[in-house]
Amino acid sequence: MTACIVGWAHTPFGKLNGETVESLIVKMANEALADAGVAPKDVDEIVLGHFNAGFSAQDFTAALVLQASPDLRFKRATRVENACATGSAAVHQAIKAIESRSARIALVVGVEQMTTTPGPEIGKNLLKASYVRDEADIEGGFAGIFGKIAGLYFQKYGDQSDALAMIAAKNHKNGVGNPYAQMRKDLGYDFCRTESEKNPYVAGPLKRTDCSLVSDGAAAVVLADVETALRMRKAIAFRGAAHVQDFLPMAKRDILKFEGCSQVWQQALAQAGIKLGDLSFVETHDCFTVAELIEYEAMGLVPEGQGARAIKEGWTAKDGKLPVNPSGGLKAKGHPIGATGVSMHALTAMQLTGTAGELQIKDAKLGGIFNMGGAAVANYVSILERIR
Repeated sequence: MTACIVGWAHTPFGKLNGETVESLIVKMANEALADAGVAPKDVDEIVLGHFNAGFSAQDFTAALVLQASPDLRFKRATRVENACATGSAAVHQAIKAIESRSARIALVVGVEQMTTTPGPEIGKNLLKASYVRDEADIEGGFAGIFGKIAGLYFQKYGDQSDALAMIAAKNHKNGVGNPYAQMRKDLGYDFCRTESEKNPYVAGPLKRTDCSLVSDGAAAVVLADVETALRMRKAIAFRGAAHVQDFLPMAKRDILKFEGCSQVWQQALAQAGIKLGDLSFVETHDCFTVAELIEYEAMGLVPEGQGARAIKEGWTAKDGKLPVNPSGGLKAKGHPIGATGVSMHALTAMQLTGTAGELQIKDAKLGGIFNMGGAAVANYVSILERIR
């Protein structure tokens, strides 16, 4: 236990007209510092999570955080990127700075602006998170990657369309209570299960309701060492923080196993000295519903091939034995790539301080986060617990 979250901030996710990458960064940096009660001059380390890959004309964005205050000038600032896990990569980088004692207080911001990019370009940008040499021509862009995974899963374990629709419906129902969510509408199982003009097939067996949204948004967290955090208004400690990276080409691994996800959960749970069942809830990376399905298996909730059991028996519902994505997940909340992992940490901190409003899980004590880059390539797990 080397670092704690002591403050946070979160924009709504969606199409944010009138905002820029810079304005979102500045707003979140100032709000998170204010929430933590930390003066900009006391920040030792700045880490920005920003995928970009063509979404923003402005690259080299780390120094934009300094625009939030003249007192941030000459602070260390670094931009990190690890595909869709960029936000968690930024958080974990800040933990390392605190762990090494090179920083006492770190500011982490995650940001992405995607909606100003034309549709075809969005697909091309996202495919840069795949193994371009072999996978860039898969039909349907990044949805095509997960459509292929879903098709292979269906071939091996049978048609899982009912389970995928139940996951989508669960997350949209949860998202209704999330003030930051891009889509706050309970679509219901029947709509998610049925192909229609408003819910067409997108790639393989995946329909529109199986796919996360194109989003703008930002989130920020302030981290401090434990000694400093215990003198502050609130302190959410990292009981575990693990990261494993797998091969980029899907051809080099069994894509249905999400082995990196399994490995990182095992490492983080061991660090925390707990079992999966000790968690009060999990925020997991449902970029596509089939990802959440396979993650049930990879995290150890159910055996391989039995992911459907977790959703069909209500285990992952908000009132189930292990609620998964009480925030609505990426499915309802949206997925501004660089912001997603930071958002997961902020929302988990809200749960553990009892300030999550309609999203609140009763008596939440331990929260688990799984953030994934690519198709289970970059894998991050954080396990959080309130200590003040």
